[in-house]
Amino acid sequence: MKAIYFGKTTNYASIFLFFAEIFVQLIFLLYLRPATLRRNPSKVQSQYPATDNYFAQTTKLCKHISFFCRNICTIDFFVVPLHRILITIIFVTTFFVIIMHMENPFKFGSIVEDEFFTDRVQETEYICHYLQSRNHLVLISPRRFGKSSLVLKAVKKVDRPYIQLNLQKVTSIADFAAKLLREIYNTHTWTKIKDQVMRFRVIPTITTNQVTGAIEVGFQPTQDQRVLLEDVFALMENAHTESDRLVVILDEFQEIRAISPLLEKTLRAIMQEQKHINYILLGSQESMMTDIFENVQSPFYHFGGLMRLKKLPREEFEEYLRTRFEPVFHAQAADLTQQVLDYTQCHPYYTQELAFYMWQVGMWEKKKENVKQTAIREIIDAYDLSYERIWMNFNRTDMWVLQRLAAHAELQTGEYRTSTIYSALKRLQHAGHVIYTDRFELEDPFFGEWLVAKH
Repeated sequence: MKAIYFGKTTNYASIFLFFAEIFVQLIFLLYLRPATLRRNPSKVQSQYPATDNYFAQTTKLCKHISFFCRNICTIDFFVVPLHRILITIIFVTTFFVIIMHMENPFKFGSIVEDEFFTDRVQETEYICHYLQSRNHLVLISPRRFGKSSLVLKAVKKVDRPYIQLNLQKVTSIADFAAKLLREIYNTHTWTKIKDQVMRFRVIPTITTNQVTGAIEVGFQPTQDQRVLLEDVFALMENAHTESDRLVVILDEFQEIRAISPLLEKTLRAIMQEQKHINYILLGSQESMMTDIFENVQSPFYHFGGLMRLKKLPREEFEEYLRTRFEPVFHAQAADLTQQVLDYTQCHPYYTQELAFYMWQVGMWEKKKENVKQTAIREIIDAYDLSYERIWMNFNRTDMWVLQRLAAHAELQTGEYRTSTIYSALKRLQHAGHVIYTDRFELEDPFFGEWLVAKH
């Protein structure tokens, strides 16, 4: 075997032991890859009581590699075969690939799935039972409570075809019909729906965006836009059977009243005749959703089962956070978990966000003291300009109410009349800045922190 000589003395036993130790540790690292640790960090210590954790092992391996490289450069008493140097290069490369692909185990700002999803076991099963019947479901909760993520998890669990549309993105009845048809086109083969589309009373135009490759659907202007909805909803119904009922998820459903005054009655008349579709209607404006589905004069009165999504139970969140903090913070994980939940009050979105930044602080900035405060400061600094723009759009009454909520102070001080305060709270709640669970509170705790610091 061809070898590279660094000196006159050969010490093959030392070289063999050196590489053997690196090999054993590399196997350990590959077996305990970050995804495994994220799912069950406690499993590591129970199976390997003599070892610390993943990060201690990577540090140890780094020292060995560093020692080896220094010896190559400065010591001339052994011979290293060429193939062993190549193997070492492969080991080092693999090691850095592992480190660079360590993924933050917290996620916020988009649909949460798989290992990022915090187990809402009972709620998931409740939705699954509805989807296995012919009934519809109405789900109400404040924004960023995880409604969409929860529903998608349940739909995928029962393995049903589905389409999803956010009504905040809809501008008119014609636009509603076009966006629904686009979702149908994206989830069904053209051969399955072609014949029915060609029988529409108003033939749609379906094109492909040359830049993005996305499908674009439109309708020619018509005086009676109801026929557009009737044809599209009939297409959804006829494209499915009892054995493969379609799930239609309409998010921010309270927006139907802003799209058109006639839309509520039109939709109810169409939807009540359908047999091959389960509707899940999501809404974040509790007062409007309650009026749509609980007012006896509303077309959607008792249209489906009503479910109100609350904050996650603290014990579920504790386990979720602690097991993901342990690989970075070790003995501090339990205490940091309590700090996060005390601050966010178990709000799903902001708990994930704060935990994400804290993990970054511990993993990459290597800080173990004042972790929560450092993470909050980074969040506030990132959103400073956005918060300032939001603040400048409030009137003085709203500003006063927000400042009192941020400081956790009493609202009934005599400075404003009760009716004025209540009107401000409802206005802020409608805009999404204030939520009501067991009391009125700021929707975004970091905005409250910014208010206390700046105003």
